[in-house]
Amino acid sequence: MADVEAYCVKCKAKRMMVDPQEVDMKGGRRAMSGKCPVCGTKMFRIMGKK
Repeated sequence: MADVEAYCVKCKAKRMMVDPQEVDMKGGRRAMSGKCPVCGTKMFRIMGKK
């Protein structure tokens, strides 16, 4: 999977996700879910529609 950059709320900085996985939200939107490499907090990034 390609590197995905997302905002970590705990670190208050943009970081590359560790183990990003694509998930489907309600309404047909895609999102990426992973973990912060520094603090381990769950990260989430909403992507475009399919």
